[in-house]
Amino acid sequence: MPLNKTTLAILYSLIAIVFFDAMGLLIKYLSASYTAAELSAYRNLCGLIPSALALWGSAAWHREGRFLKIRQWRLALLRGVMLTFAQLTFYMSLGLLSFATASTITYANALFLVALAVPVLGEKVGMMRWSAVLIGFVGVVLVVGPGRDTFSNAALLPLFAAFCYALVGVTARMMDDDVPTALINLYASTIAAVGAFALVPLLGGFSPLRAPSDLLAIAGMGVFGGSAVLLMITAYRMADQSDLAPFSYFGIPVAFVLGWVFYDEAPWSELFPGALLIILGGLIIIWRERRLRAG
Repeated sequence: MPLNKTTLAILYSLIAIVFFDAMGLLIKYLSASYTAAELSAYRNLCGLIPSALALWGSAAWHREGRFLKIRQWRLALLRGVMLTFAQLTFYMSLGLLSFATASTITYANALFLVALAVPVLGEKVGMMRWSAVLIGFVGVVLVVGPGRDTFSNAALLPLFAAFCYALVGVTARMMDDDVPTALINLYASTIAAVGAFALVPLLGGFSPLRAPSDLLAIAGMGVFGGSAVLLMITAYRMADQSDLAPFSYFGIPVAFVLGWVFYDEAPWSELFPGALLIILGGLIIIWRERRLRAG
């Protein structure tokens, strides 16, 4: 029996999450020999391919005359810069923290999205969503662990990355409605690639290739990351965001399992119960937004 569009979109988004985590595993592996700036540069360079493919496959872009110039180019530039720093700090955290911990903390971006919607977009956020943000924030604090013996300043890196990712997300809603999502994504990817290559000389320069196998890992990082972006864009074209958002937290247990299998990491004390509160806060926000749309 063929799958309906929503079910297929959910399947695509779940595969994308696994691919994102696979990319993260390779970044963690390569972090021993290459800086986060180098890895970000390689990742963004490879990421231009799926971004261009997504744009070429956009019916709206073809229908409007295949334009590349957009009115809000300054905002597009700013979003690319924010994406550059989001990736840089997240990749740094993968080399310093356990894989599951770094990945879980970045899920705070859903909480930042709600909080930033007030000053940036002028949205009104009710008590229910603010309560959800507070629950999630308590979860983030528990995972970050200030005051805990195992606390490290490195735990602030994925938190900053989550904030930057949220800024990238919330400012996307400020772009003109007639600009295809794929073109917005291509602008961000291009500027992030330029930004990453500009940061490399400032942060130590490019390292010589340690082993031929690293080239395969770098290519795999780009393929997994690029494919994940392409799958996620496809999924969000096929179904409403509210239908897909609850499944985004599937990445937390996947990251835990992958970190345990490949790096023998099982940071139970770091992740729980904080990770559960982050998931709970995110799900409450999703539930409330669906109620608002339905009402």
